[in-house]
Amino acid sequence: MSKIGKINISIPEKVKVILSGNMINIEGPLGKKSLNIDLEIFDLNITEGKEVSIKPKKNTQDTKRLWGMNRSLINNAIIGASTGYEKILELSGVGYRAALKGNVLNLQLGFSHDINFDIPEGVKIQVEKQIILKITGNDKQQVGMVASQIKSLRPPEPYKGKGIKEQGQYILRKEGKKK
Repeated sequence: MSKIGKINISIPEKVKVILSGNMINIEGPLGKKSLNIDLEIFDLNITEGKEVSIKPKKNTQDTKRLWGMNRSLINNAIIGASTGYEKILELSGVGYRAALKGNVLNLQLGFSHDINFDIPEGVKIQVEKQIILKITGNDKQQVGMVASQIKSLRPPEPYKGKGIKEQGQYILRKEGKKK
């Protein structure tokens, strides 16, 4: 039995969940999301627009694996439509700066050239104090992917801690050379 799959998903007041065929449509104040659910494997119940429950029709090894994942995907879409997701990145290093130019994020990361990062649709980036980036959106996977791509441009190094890291991320520091 899936520990995560058993838990019912509560729907906030502002969010509408509609099942049409194999597609589950989720609408909220921050956007819309459609998910494809295999109804040959799972039973999906929406009770009075307040709760969603998902249960497998047969208990096999494959359905147990997919049960918790499908429940998490539906839950993430509902949370994204109601409150959204946010990641905060910090730039640490001398001369490291970020600036927004329209739909392009301009990063100065100690290279001989500036890096221009195209912001995809559905994601908003705010720059605070030139060294703090706030990435927001209604799709958890897309927000995480954009944050990961920006972090991969200059990962934090272990000696001085220079680079792009998430807020609150611990960097394992190394000791420098000894005389």
